[in-house]
Amino acid sequence: MKKYLSVFVLFFSFVAISFAQQTVESDKFDWLMGEWRGKGSGQPGEGSGVFSFAAELDGNIIVRRSRTEFPATDNRPEMVHSDLLIVYRDIGGNPVKAIYFDNEGHTINYSVDFADRKVIFTSEKTPNIPTFRLTYSRMDEKMIHTKFEFSADGENFITHVEGVSEKIE
Repeated sequence: MKKYLSVFVLFFSFVAISFAQQTVESDKFDWLMGEWRGKGSGQPGEGSGVFSFAAELDGNIIVRRSRTEFPATDNRPEMVHSDLLIVYRDIGGNPVKAIYFDNEGHTINYSVDFADRKVIFTSEKTPNIPTFRLTYSRMDEKMIHTKFEFSADGENFITHVEGVSEKIE
C-alpha cells in the first residue's frame, strides 16, 4: 500500500509541476500591462474608451478589459461596447491562445503571435465566418497603436477600427 501511495504522490507532484509551468509568456506582454486611454476611428464611427491588461491567477492568465463609447450619429443612438479577453497557455505547451467575449454576445477564439514590438491576435479560420485580427503595436513607452481587422477569406484583411492609445496607469 505504501508503494502505491508513494507512486501516487510522485505522479501527482509531477502533474502539478507540469501544469504550473503552463503560464502565459507574460514578459512578451509587459509593455501592454496597465491602463490605457484611446481615441479610435473607422467604421462605425469615432469612439473613445479605456482598456487594461493585467496578470491574474498568479500570472497564469492575462485579462484585458475594455469599454468604448460611441457617440450618437444621425443613423444610430449612443452605443457602449464592453468586452473581456482572457489570454492563456493551452495545456501541453501549445502556443498562447485567447478567448474574447463582449456585451453584444460575440465569442472569438484567438491564437496569439508575437513580432517585434507587436502582439497579434488572429481568430480561427471557420467556414462562412469572417476571420478577425487584433494587433497591438508598441510606438513608445506610453503610446500604442491598435488595429482591429476582418477578412472574408482569412488572407486579405480590411481595417474595421484603429487608433492610438496612451498609457494612463
